[in-house]
Amino acid sequence: MKETKGIWKIIGASSLGTLIEWYDFYLFGSLATVLASQFFPKTNPTAALLSTLATFAAGFIVLPFGALVFGRLGDLIGRKYTFLLTLILMGGSTFAIGLVPNYDTIGFAAPIIVLLLRLVQGLALGGEYGGAATYVAEHAPIHRRGYFTSWIQTTATLGLFVSLGVILITRHALDPDLTKSIAKFNDYGWRIPFIASIALVVISIYIRLKMKESPLFEKLKTAGTTSVNPLKESFGHKINLKMVLLALFGATMGQGVVWYTGQFYAQSFIENVCKVDFDQSRTILIWAILAATPFFVVFGSLSDRIGRKWIMLAGMLLAIISYRYLFNELLVLSDVGNKMELVYLKQIKKTHTPIAHTTDTLRTVTNKHFFDDGAMVVETIKDTAFSTVGKTTLKPDIKTYKILDTAAYWKMVFFVFIMILYVTMVYGPIAAFLVELFPTRIRYTSMSLPYHIGNGVFGGLTPFIATLLTTIYTSDKLVGLLYPIIIATVSLVIGALYIKNKIDPQID
Repeated sequence: MKETKGIWKIIGASSLGTLIEWYDFYLFGSLATVLASQFFPKTNPTAALLSTLATFAAGFIVLPFGALVFGRLGDLIGRKYTFLLTLILMGGSTFAIGLVPNYDTIGFAAPIIVLLLRLVQGLALGGEYGGAATYVAEHAPIHRRGYFTSWIQTTATLGLFVSLGVILITRHALDPDLTKSIAKFNDYGWRIPFIASIALVVISIYIRLKMKESPLFEKLKTAGTTSVNPLKESFGHKINLKMVLLALFGATMGQGVVWYTGQFYAQSFIENVCKVDFDQSRTILIWAILAATPFFVVFGSLSDRIGRKWIMLAGMLLAIISYRYLFNELLVLSDVGNKMELVYLKQIKKTHTPIAHTTDTLRTVTNKHFFDDGAMVVETIKDTAFSTVGKTTLKPDIKTYKILDTAAYWKMVFFVFIMILYVTMVYGPIAAFLVELFPTRIRYTSMSLPYHIGNGVFGGLTPFIATLLTTIYTSDKLVGLLYPIIIATVSLVIGALYIKNKIDPQID
């Protein structure tokens, strides 16, 4: 059995860099509503949000291309320097997004530049995960790969957790007055988490420079048996191609939609459909992530004993049969229709702000409704008040958000926790599962492609497609769940029929 000396140092160094890459990558999705108003025309907020989600999804769509480019490099020159390069690319593009002028300043050049930077992020992440998972797996004892690689699996969720935390801290640090801090954050404060990430990237680069190459890759290199053409060996040989397709359609495709439904679409649904306050929608996810994250390691370790297959498929099955119930409960918890309003506490505030170079003013009316259980609904109506008689006011911009009562808040945390628990079941064992499917000489390339197609194309498109469906079929607020349910069902059937529960580990 391989020595485990130094394995925790290897996991720590690999995980830190991967966590930072996920943090950089997920900042965009965590700030979708804010970025929509910064980089797209404000005349149609729904279209702007969909455009932002599409840009967010674009980063996922190019993940497979990053897997091909960097997977090939990883199998040719080594794991260490390849995922060091991906970290530099990710950090540089994230920093640059924080510097891009908004739509009002440079017009359509703004979303185009952001899209290009988002594509670079996607390419970089496409090479990062496979490298980190492969690197850790090739240092780990063969029969504890599930346990040790599961620590890498936590980094994606923790990256989302850190991005949410930094956003909330930045927002509240800008001004003691909540209303002013929100305005400042939406205006320029959102740039701080992007720009500040460069410091974390520099630290991680320094740590990774001190890491040694994978011992299994070094063994191949010394023997002169590294792959000459990893792409051809991975996808040109019938047996290996079959394993790539099986990994995609029987595992990572379903895993991807469960991952992004349980975390990203859940957040989008709570904020945009349930209309829950920005801070509460983020802290709900933060608490759920904190409670569920240890289960990545629990299920990764369990997979070493009972196999990877049934743990992953059980997570998919539970998601398929319970998603509509769980998301409907989120709607019920945010509904104030059956609550008693304390009418005597209602607050109405009106302000008029002059519009430059016109005789018009921007009229803002804020209505605050209070309920007997502690919930509150804030409705803001903005329209244009004209000083000239006879002119017609513009269509008012009406925004509503709710602040949940304590009981509803913690119940919502619980339901999101259940969704993330499914994520830990499908995601905890997946790295070890993929590593064991392929031989060392082409492992980086072979495992990266199905992982990133499953997560990037099928999973990464989940928030966009689900949100799009809700705008088309407006009568059913749960219609967006059709997409992840259908994809997970297909993956469940293929995985149940064709994936072996215990795979003989590839150790050559």
